Amino acid sequence: MGFEAFVAARGAALVRFAILLTGDDHRAEDLVQEALAKAYLRWAGIRRVDDPEVYVRRLVLNGSRSWWRRRANREVPVERAPDRTAPGDLSGETAERDELWRLVVGLPLKQRAVVVLRYYEDLDDAAIAQVLECSQATVRTHAMRALAKLRGHLNDAEGQA
Repeated sequence: MGFEAFVAARGAALVRFAILLTGDDHRAEDLVQEALAKAYLRWAGIRRVDDPEVYVRRLVLNGSRSWWRRRANREVPVERAPDRTAPGDLSGETAERDELWRLVVGLPLKQRAVVVLRYYEDLDDAAIAQVLECSQATVRTHAMRALAKLRGHLNDAEGQA
């Protein structure tokens, strides 16, 4: 498969993965663009790999890690996000989904990556381990810790309500 065909077939999925990983549409597009630029330069070798998408996803994930390592790029978390009014009718389900998404974005990068790859991208442990370059047991550990942290936050929120 040629590079242009790969981008046409999997480009939107890579952007979706990056958006879910970073929580920011613009940063996600930049990450995918940088990853694809790197992949283009090495495409002759990458296309011989069993699954080039895993390689490119890893480039996106590593780009996200590098971005967070730069001190100037760190966002400061706040206790509570400001209430924003939006036009139209917002249902409780949308508000809960938004609250959950804020919690997912607050997870450490590897835990967030596992949650995104498992629950949004619907990958199994083996595929996630391949993308993250770790063992399947490590993937399960990150998933367990992430879910425990999310449950803890949601239980705390219910206790306060």
